[in-house]
Amino acid sequence: MIGHLRKAAVAAAMGLLLSAVSASAMDIAWVHANAAAQSEQRVKAGFDAWLKEKGKDWKVSLLDSGGSGERTASNLQDAASRGVDAIVITMADLRASRAAIDAAVAAKIPIFTADSGYIDGVIVDVTTNNWAMSSSVSPYLLNELGGKGNIIFLRMAEHHGTRKRGDVMETILKEYPDVKVLAEHNIDYTAFFEDTTSTMQDYAARFGDQINAVWAPWDEPAQAAINALSAAGLKNVKVIGIDGHPNAVAEVCKDNSLMIATVSQPFEKMGGQLGDWIEAIVEKKEDAATVIPSKTVYMDAPLVTKQNCKDFLPK
Repeated sequence: MIGHLRKAAVAAAMGLLLSAVSASAMDIAWVHANAAAQSEQRVKAGFDAWLKEKGKDWKVSLLDSGGSGERTASNLQDAASRGVDAIVITMADLRASRAAIDAAVAAKIPIFTADSGYIDGVIVDVTTNNWAMSSSVSPYLLNELGGKGNIIFLRMAEHHGTRKRGDVMETILKEYPDVKVLAEHNIDYTAFFEDTTSTMQDYAARFGDQINAVWAPWDEPAQAAINALSAAGLKNVKVIGIDGHPNAVAEVCKDNSLMIATVSQPFEKMGGQLGDWIEAIVEKKEDAATVIPSKTVYMDAPLVTKQNCKDFLPK
């Protein structure tokens, strides 16, 4: 009887301990600009892997904004009103979120962002140098054309990173007077793959084999362009993207693929870095100024071509 009482007491104590641990678990709101984007999925996967490695039982609630800046602001406001311990935002346009960010700051909820561009009120933005990525892949494409030909210029101004990449390409084009832009299109981020597909189908029909290259601001529109061009029988077009997703790297490595280059972004490492910062600043209460080297932290992103693509395939 005494043994049973002792076991019951131990079980009760363990239950209380587990309850206490659960009650103290961090509550994180994760605001996706667009959860359909591979880049955001990979950052989240890196964060999840970090949680598993560290044995954290943090509660992470996901809020998808579907590519809308207004919905991003609304989701951020919702997270702030719930009083979460920290907010993570991925790949967002935060220009419409000023009031929501101020609400989170007033509630003393720290905000950490990935590739969203630093804005006052955010603790830190971890990203890659979008100007540098475009300055490596854009001349590569134009040089592979021999400095002359006709291109389709796909842009997306609503995200700081893709906007910067397009601006760099626009500047570089000034040094290539024999390269003509046949058409320029700003991608609708709320349905980026479908929009790029329909746009490229139209361009393929209008311009046909006049198209020598397609500049795409990230990998998924590049793949949509390849699909549309291939379906139209256009086999001699050079296409580039940026992100270095596994399927894009595999596409670069394919013999006779239209995709000639991308840039490999370390999205999973971004997610792990966010975990380190949240642990240090929010959980351990360390000084952010001591933990974080600058308001914007850049990670390396190498150029991937047919010459080195095998080095970037998943191991």
